[in-house]
Amino acid sequence: MRAMDPLSLARRLIQAGPICDHCLGTRFAGLGHGLTARERGRLLRAAVEGGRVEPSACWVCGGLFARVPDWAARAVELAKDYEHRTFLFGVHESPRLSATQEFLDREFPSPWAEPVRRGLNRELGRHYERLLGREVGVDFRRPELRFTVDLETGEVELHVASVYFFGRYRKLVRGIPQTHWPCRHCHGRGCKECGFTGKQYPISVEELILPAFLEACGGEGGHLHGAGREDVDARMLGRGRPFVLEVKAPKRRSVDLAEIAHRINQEAEGKVEVLSLAPATAELVEKVKDLKARKRYRARVAFARPVSEAELSGALPGLVGEIAQRTPARVAHRRADLVRKRRVYEITGRLLPPGEAELEILCEGGLYVKELISGDEGRTQPSLAGLLGVPARVTELDVLEVLDGLTTENTEGTENPQRPQGH
Repeated sequence: MRAMDPLSLARRLIQAGPICDHCLGTRFAGLGHGLTARERGRLLRAAVEGGRVEPSACWVCGGLFARVPDWAARAVELAKDYEHRTFLFGVHESPRLSATQEFLDREFPSPWAEPVRRGLNRELGRHYERLLGREVGVDFRRPELRFTVDLETGEVELHVASVYFFGRYRKLVRGIPQTHWPCRHCHGRGCKECGFTGKQYPISVEELILPAFLEACGGEGGHLHGAGREDVDARMLGRGRPFVLEVKAPKRRSVDLAEIAHRINQEAEGKVEVLSLAPATAELVEKVKDLKARKRYRARVAFARPVSEAELSGALPGLVGEIAQRTPARVAHRRADLVRKRRVYEITGRLLPPGEAELEILCEGGLYVKELISGDEGRTQPSLAGLLGVPARVTELDVLEVLDGLTTENTEGTENPQRPQGH
């Protein structure tokens, strides 16, 4: 294949009909680094046609580039209430532009070309920054604001990305779920059983934490993503359970996290406490949700009959090692019926008044501690009840520690906003 001459190709494009400098320049995007498409097109036109000026019409884009300033101005208006450091423009091609692009690629092939839509995106970004009067980074992966221009209808839409914060929560009382729990009778619609609230429990950890973030960020909603969850009747103590708090459509992203923590801890005093708040990224949500952390528990156990110190100390070593647990009967209605294998690393215990004991257990995440004690009618093997030959059940359970290795230094992630390219 013989080498292609840029000037010959430019001459053919110009002879095919009136073409704007932008569209002419996009066929040579790989040449003249540092130039805009329009500057590149102007130079090519001057080389081919001498002093002729850019025509007012264009057979390629049909005048789309002339509409860029208006679309950028509408984007600025849509974004005026939203703090942002990064953005991105995208266009929905019209049928006409799609057909024209196919025609260009077929009849005027160019090794230097880029699609017209890419040139439009770049020009929209350039005009947007010019109207803002400041530089804003272009983020191709997770822009804080994303604008979509429909080239067929001319509509401009704005999508506001969520903002994320890392933290830990301590749950100081029993009877509070981690997130909103719909009423099991009406499934959230509201009924006599739930007092027409639609909720199984009056309040949740999420509902105690989220409002302060929503007010500070001016968000439209949000969600708490936890690193696992403790039972409703268990407390979460120690340095707390890691979570990522997501705020949707925030107007403000730079907020005083110390003030937010103070407000939450004051208003939820005695119920929930938040610690170690820090900025985070969307990537951390999956990292936290998939966290395989060891857990340390404290369990108060009641026996059907008093057991001796010798019986207890003789049974506990039998629980160290691999535990096979079929999905517990209490959660079988919402979990797949599987046999899961988890490990107990350490277990110690002491007798309390007759018929009770207090145990401390270090185990792999995902172990069902209550069933480790009761045996769940043989669904968990081995179990304390099985080793003792005495029915046993957990009457109180506390999570003392989540050994996750997360710190405020490794939770924010890396953002890489980019400047619009010059070509």
